[in-house]
Amino acid sequence: MIEVLRKRFGLLGRNISYSFSKGYFTEKFSKEHFEGYSYENFDIPEISHFTELKENNTDLNGLNVTIPYKEAVIPFLDKLSKNAAQIGAVNTIKFTKKGKLKGYNTDYYGFKKSLEPLLQPHHKKALILGTGGASKGVAFALDQLDIAYTFVSRESKPNCIDYSLINATTFDNYQIIINCTPVGTSPNVHLFPLIPYEYFTEKHIAYDLIYNPAETQFLSKAKAQDAQIKNGLDMLIFQAEKAWKIWNK
Repeated sequence: MIEVLRKRFGLLGRNISYSFSKGYFTEKFSKEHFEGYSYENFDIPEISHFTELKENNTDLNGLNVTIPYKEAVIPFLDKLSKNAAQIGAVNTIKFTKKGKLKGYNTDYYGFKKSLEPLLQPHHKKALILGTGGASKGVAFALDQLDIAYTFVSRESKPNCIDYSLINATTFDNYQIIINCTPVGTSPNVHLFPLIPYEYFTEKHIAYDLIYNPAETQFLSKAKAQDAQIKNGLDMLIFQAEKAWKIWNK
């Protein structure tokens, strides 16, 4: 009798029942005949619970990390990849053979790979809506693509502009608008970032990291002004496959 290799993976986050990752990896394991492999959600109310999670699940091989723990999880890790350290956010954790935890960022890779096919020579500058962990991976990818960017925040912060400052001139100067906030995610599909959508044109890209719904109000309003739109599904698939390679290397 052949012994089935068992490996456990999962997603760390809060309020993650909607998660893309669990469905994606469960289907992947089934399709590609990874028998004995499982993927589960680890929904914890506070990051302090991560210590107990580790102690109770010593057979884990890898984790994805989502909102709101991409930055908060870092102090619980033994080591960071060079890119994750530079970005300051982690969305993939590898459990090494020595029992150590190493953090990686595959968000930037997924975003970069999904944005590149849309880029034209006039796409020189980007507005990043939001300043959380996901926005850091996006900024890192834009650096690699040689696209200048500015963060937008509801609160006054260094190196940020306030939403109230966005006007027609802003849209003339920034041709890519990226929503890195959770505003508009299911079930709150009626919500959208408060920006002047009438200034979108066919020369703009509206990119939303949200994938559920497939077309958010942010994307719908931009599309109505003939902007090119893109949701976060491809980014998620690319980053998930990159995480899979990390767990198995």
